[in-house]
Amino acid sequence: MLKQGGYRVNEATYGSQLGEHTDLFDWLPKFNGHLDEVLRIGLQDERLPEGERNHIVLFKSCFPNSAFVSEGNEPGQTNGPDLTVSNAKATFGALLSVFERYPRTLFVFVTTPPLAPAVRDERLAKILLNRVLHRETASQQLVRQAELARQFRDWLISPTGWLAGYLLPNVVVFDYYGILTNHGTSPFLAYPSGRGDDSHPSAEGNRLASTAFLPFLNRVVHRIEVAHEHTLSTSEKVISPNPAP
Repeated sequence: MLKQGGYRVNEATYGSQLGEHTDLFDWLPKFNGHLDEVLRIGLQDERLPEGERNHIVLFKSCFPNSAFVSEGNEPGQTNGPDLTVSNAKATFGALLSVFERYPRTLFVFVTTPPLAPAVRDERLAKILLNRVLHRETASQQLVRQAELARQFRDWLISPTGWLAGYLLPNVVVFDYYGILTNHGTSPFLAYPSGRGDDSHPSAEGNRLASTAFLPFLNRVVHRIEVAHEHTLSTSEKVISPNPAP
């Protein structure tokens, strides 16, 4: 769909030097130390010819990054390692100072997919033992993790959240999480794989996201092109950084 829409698609994923390590806490060191290499990605470890570069950078973490352990303590640690909401906010806040150095590059964060609503093989004996010991069952833990993941996603897309006060138009959020939760009808994946316990989004969920993504990208590309046609004062806040998908 992207190619049909006039975009050239380059990619680094698992198995390549830059495509490995894509958890939430990996983005800051990856972009802070290797962004020039990211902008030269062709396919995996191949580089684009001299003089060519990527002008749009899409990045996403996989669904295990929705398995938050707690809210954590402010202001949080940019390098984690615990997956808390405060630590995730800290590392994404630090990313903005990196992106600010590349005002003509569009950075698109694709929100992390939610967790599937079912727990795999939680045996009755373990459930009873957890009750006796007053510990969370796996199902209770899953509910808590899902609510924390929604809390972080809400911060990412809120006008008073991640991009509040960021003056450039070169960072946007595509709410993949929102589409996959059927626009927030629950904090869980509405399009799971397997028997409903596999957090990899199904083909149906990915088709819905793909259909929404192309017009979203066209809008934000147009916005950044318009912004660069004008001289912007340092105090001017351009267009809202969170257009609806």
